[in-house]
Amino acid sequence: MISLPPNLFFGTGIPACIIVLDKENAQDSQGIFMMDASKSFVKDGNKNRLREQDIHKIVDVFNRQLEIPKYSRFVPFEEIADSKNDYNLNIPRYIDSHEEEDIQDIEAHLLGGIPKRDVEALSEYWQVYPMLKQKLFEIADRPGYLKLKISIGEVRTYIFDYPEFITYGQEIQAVFEGWQAKHTPLLKAIQPGDNPKDIIYSLSEDLLQAFTGKSLIDKYDVYQHLMTYWVESMKDDVYILVEDGWKADMKVVRNKKGAVTDFICELIPKELMINRYFKDQQATIENLEAKRDDIVRKEEELQEEHGGEEGLLEEVTNDSRKITPVNVKDRIKKINNNATFADELKVLKAYLELIEEESKITKKIKDRTQFLDECVLKKYGYLTQDEIQTLVVDDKWMPTLHQTINSEMERISQRLTQRIKELAERYEAPLPELTSRVDELTSRVDAHLKKMGMVR
Repeated sequence: MISLPPNLFFGTGIPACIIVLDKENAQDSQGIFMMDASKSFVKDGNKNRLREQDIHKIVDVFNRQLEIPKYSRFVPFEEIADSKNDYNLNIPRYIDSHEEEDIQDIEAHLLGGIPKRDVEALSEYWQVYPMLKQKLFEIADRPGYLKLKISIGEVRTYIFDYPEFITYGQEIQAVFEGWQAKHTPLLKAIQPGDNPKDIIYSLSEDLLQAFTGKSLIDKYDVYQHLMTYWVESMKDDVYILVEDGWKADMKVVRNKKGAVTDFICELIPKELMINRYFKDQQATIENLEAKRDDIVRKEEELQEEHGGEEGLLEEVTNDSRKITPVNVKDRIKKINNNATFADELKVLKAYLELIEEESKITKKIKDRTQFLDECVLKKYGYLTQDEIQTLVVDDKWMPTLHQTINSEMERISQRLTQRIKELAERYEAPLPELTSRVDELTSRVDAHLKKMGMVR
């Protein structure tokens, strides 16, 4: 029996349940295998949807009859027939999938200290970082409670810099790099006629296998990252390759005069070409853009300082609160020889200089961008098959997947740091200390009120 999430199907919001009946050797069956997958879904509009990882986990657990706490177990007939269940097959009777309640410790709120049981509840982390726990916590002034050895603000940095944490991250990276080394040649060997479904099946199953048994990181979460990327982008690339081969076909947009105004290559975006072949040119453009941004910031500062009512830039500011070069030049021409407007003239000339410099840099950016586009467009035409394979597999697919693994590691790490900080902040100030602080502040407020004559 498999319990599914609610609101999966159109026309009904009730949770569905899959019942698998196997007549073979039914007389020898000792119970029923139950699975609670009701919390494994993602919101999709106004409905819920099973993700690829949810479906794969259900199939794996069912086929292997795996018993996972809060998810699945084999329930013997004796338990089902027990008087407290009376043959009721409601799955929550047999599988408690509720999250553990985060209990507030009254004694800790009164006397301070972090409950030891809350720290021990993070045992999955201490199994991977056995020495980290000792470095973070020490015994408090009474049994059953701990206290942080470092300040709350240092927790994240301390954990992320700890050798065990770094070593674990390197081990996970090594797992991915091993999978990457195995599949990179296979991906570069894709050819017309290959079946994309076979390709993603091989990739995903090997990725699942690679991360099986790894602590902290859920192999099905890693699997979902791959499947999400496959649906969003990689699948389209693979279908292009199995239909057309390793070719960098482009869509070129031209104006009425026949000049190229834009070009798009679905398989190899322009950014990939620039990052591999034209980094220096792109860096030059980015430096110019940074200079232009700095000039614009200075213009804004001048306008903020002198653009208000009766400000030195008031005369050149139009109704839309804009300052145009024409207005500035006309005003300079008008007051150029009048000493009365010396301060205004100085500001106007400074502003005009910034505008003109911005215009020059903008033109340089436009010219260099146009030249870069011409170089990229020309390079597309000379790409070899090996270069295309490198751009697609090494520069596009693998870095994206590698980034998703890093994000998963970041999420795992943040869970630990956030929980430790949450516990430390929760019990940082015991009730007597807070009460004393309130009394102190109350006394100070009363004293001030007496001085003001508002309290007799």
